[in-house]
Amino acid sequence: MNHLRTFILLAALTALFVGVGYLIGGPAGMMIALAVALVGNLISYWNADKIVLSMYRAQEVPDNHPDARVRAYAGDVREMAQRAGMPMPKITIIESEQPNAFATGRDPSHAAVAATTGLLTMLDRREIRAVMGHELAHVKNRDTLTMTVTATIAGAISALANFAFFFGGNDRERPGGFLGVIAIMILAPIAAGLVQMAISRGREYEADEGGAEISGDPAALASALQKIDAYARSGRVNFQAERNPATAHMFIINPLLGRGADNLFSTHPSTQNRVEALAKRFGGRTTTPPQPEIIKSTRPRPTGPWDQPTRRKPGPWG
Repeated sequence: MNHLRTFILLAALTALFVGVGYLIGGPAGMMIALAVALVGNLISYWNADKIVLSMYRAQEVPDNHPDARVRAYAGDVREMAQRAGMPMPKITIIESEQPNAFATGRDPSHAAVAATTGLLTMLDRREIRAVMGHELAHVKNRDTLTMTVTATIAGAISALANFAFFFGGNDRERPGGFLGVIAIMILAPIAAGLVQMAISRGREYEADEGGAEISGDPAALASALQKIDAYARSGRVNFQAERNPATAHMFIINPLLGRGADNLFSTHPSTQNRVEALAKRFGGRTTTPPQPEIIKSTRPRPTGPWDQPTRRKPGPWG
């Protein structure tokens, strides 16, 4: 039923895009918009992982990465994917202080997961495992293609709205007239955002449940969600995400929460609701995995912001 709803919402986004094209350019504009939507979806399908990873300058993690934390993150993702019977995804990291993560790709055989350096620094190993279990659940549920296509169409709708603002405001002969152009500029991006929100919220609840099962540690996932959300609400702006707002729904926590206005159309359920849903689903049961070995960096000295030692109590990372 959830997949049917997602199909309907994607169809609604495509119809909105075509409708905006009609209001801007009549029947010819509608056909152009339809062609652009089809081409955009095909490009998203074949290059979903490359498109989003390039936006955030994600770097693939080599087996011999010099940082023990990064190697442990990659090793845990591989172990969980193997245990879940999934193809091995591409494992990447993003240079960003904000703790966050996402998954992308057209199917489980062509998927990629990404974690920020902030996530690896601020969370302990159990919490990182739980977060990446959530992302693997997105891959397993084939949410990644849906979320990337949604981002592509929503971004295109916003671009069309801007086009109408600059080139359609004085043409009263267009379908819908002057008021129609005003409606495009104001309502189309709002409608696209609402559809994004509807698609993402249901997917996040499912991925939380699936991620808790993959990692075997629902308590760690709940803790990670609360920590990431607290950082996102601290007022620190994620400039990479701000430059690509159409991709916000792909992250485990909305990266745009640093600005209060973004809460009006948050693509994610509230973190409190997600934690409560986990508690309701798993009750008081928490499966604590074997404690990971203590891992310490072997680098002789820090070489940059990512390499600076963190000031916190000793934990699984050492």
